[in-house]
Order: sequence, then structure tokens, then C-alpha cells
Amino acid sequence: MNARVRVLAFVAVVVVLVAAAGVYVLREGREVRAQRAAEPEASEAPVTEVADGPRIVFRHTGIDREYGTVAIVPVDDPGGARAFTGVACDRVAARAEGASCLVTDQGVVTSYAVRELDPDWQEVATLDLPGIPSRTRLSPDGSLVATTVFVTGHSYMSTGFSTATEVHAFGGGTRWGNLEKFQLVLDGRRVDPLDRNIWGVTFVDDQTFYATVGTGGRTWLVEGDLVERTLTSVSPDAECPSLSPDGSRVAFKVDVDPGSRTVWQVAVQDLATGERILLENGPRGLDDQVEWLDDDTLLYGLTRADEPGVTDVWSVDASADAEPELLIQQAWSPTVVRQ
Repeated sequence: MNARVRVLAFVAVVVVLVAAAGVYVLREGREVRAQRAAEPEASEAPVTEVADGPRIVFRHTGIDREYGTVAIVPVDDPGGARAFTGVACDRVAARAEGASCLVTDQGVVTSYAVRELDPDWQEVATLDLPGIPSRTRLSPDGSLVATTVFVTGHSYMSTGFSTATEVHAFGGGTRWGNLEKFQLVLDGRRVDPLDRNIWGVTFVDDQTFYATVGTGGRTWLVEGDLVERTLTSVSPDAECPSLSPDGSRVAFKVDVDPGSRTVWQVAVQDLATGERILLENGPRGLDDQVEWLDDDTLLYGLTRADEPGVTDVWSVDASADAEPELLIQQAWSPTVVRQ
């Protein structure tokens, strides 16, 4: 076979492969579209029907045209028709006064931002974020916003990742900066570790909050003070805290298989006594910051093992032997507005 024949044969093979790939892509595209068309659309309700009473705000994860959009259901009918806000978020937190929405902009250069919205879901401020959205929370009166993102560029990675957590006034006002700059007090000693990471803020009021500090291969539940700019340890081995509505207890993730592999479960700690209970039948493998539905019930999101991208919100009583229950299908990042 001369060189010309070999070249023509090679070109013919390439053409066949490209054509086959094109057919495969078209077939796969049709199958995906057919799957999405077959998915039942979530039943919808006008936002005005659920905007005034107690409600659960969350990120819709059904494989349909509303994927990623913030939705709302009444607390007393979580499985009912959901109202879509038209706002897409990676993470969301809401109060009656407004909402915090973490977003990823997949442009020429990927960027990240926190969008702040009024009660009618209209944007009032947008601030750039330095990394991939992870957590956001609002203070009880909606006047403060906390954000946590995953970042690169740090020279230390003791916990396997690096975070930046900041607090600022809602609407783009006063900023307290990265909480890594706050004075850290562990077991009564002022320390200044280079490997600290901070994430998972939950507010008490406009001055005090709880958060996680990771340093030296260990995590701590800390109490933060925005005025004093301090972080003071409360107890070890706790991540992503969430304060109960009455302020008496805090729920968080704990690793129940340390040293081998990470297996998260939920624990609840009484802040007055320090007593901690593990939800033995609760979620294993949780990767979410839990939310309190009321003083006795927790909410959290879990991924579906057989449906990538689809998640559900579950509820569980804050007691050792409670059994989780499915609360909202195709949902993520739940937050409760109580008025």
C-alpha cells in the first residue's frame, strides 16, 4: 500500500469515527431530553400564596426547567405546590427581611458572588466572592450575612481544603472581613495557628455567632464576637453548627469514624450544660449545614445515590433514637422563615 492509499484509508477511518461520535451525541442528547420531558413537573403555586406565613425556602433540584431555582413551600404543607421565585442560587438563606444567594457565573472566566435580595426577591446588592460557594446564613433580623467559600492560594491545607468566611451587613454595608483575622482562643489560651480554617456560621444576634474552626487536624465549635473580634472555643469535634430557634441548643456534624474514613452524623449539644447527644438513626454521610424547622426538629439535604444532581430535604427529631423522614423531594439548602 503506497503512502497516498494509506492517507486516504486513515481519513476514511477518521470520518467514520467522527460520524459515529456525532450519532452517539445526538442519540444521547435525545435520550436526555426525553428523560427530562418524562420527569413530572413540580406543581407550582404563586409566590404571593406562601410569602407571608411560616415557610421553607430551598433550592429546587428536580431535573426540569426550574433546576437550581429558589422555591418556597408552606411549613404546614412541605410536600405541596411550590412557588418559584425566578432566582437561581447554589446556596440560599432567607429571613422575612430578605435573602442571601450564593451564585456561580460560568462565563469566560468563572466568578462567584453573593446576591442579596429583598422580600420580593429583587436584587439590592451584589458582592464578589473569592471562591466556590459553600455556606451562607443570615442573622435573626436579617441585618447580617455570613458567607463561606472554598478558596485556593493558601500554603496550608491541614484539613484537606481551605476556606474564606466573612460577615458583612446586608445590602453591601459594613464588612468585618475574613474571620481568620479574629483572635482565636482555644481551651482558654490565645493562639495564632497558621493552618486555621473557619466555616459554617450560625448567628445568635447582631454581635454573637457560632462557627467551626479547623486547626491542627481537629475541629472546634467556637463562639464568635464581632465587636471584640474573637473566636472562643466551646467544645471540640464539631462542624457546621446551627443554633436552635430558642438559642438553647446547637446541632452540628460529627465524624463518627475518625482516623479511618470520614462518616458524618448529626449531634445536638445543650449550650448550658454541654451535654451532647448523637442522633444514632440520623443521617450518615451528611454534607450539609443542618437547619432547625422548630425547637425540636432538624432539616438537612441529602443527595440521591442513583440520580446525580438530585437531592431531597429530610427531617429528624433532635433526639437520640429519632428516625429521619423525607420532607421535601427534589430540594437542597433549606432555610426556614418563621413569620
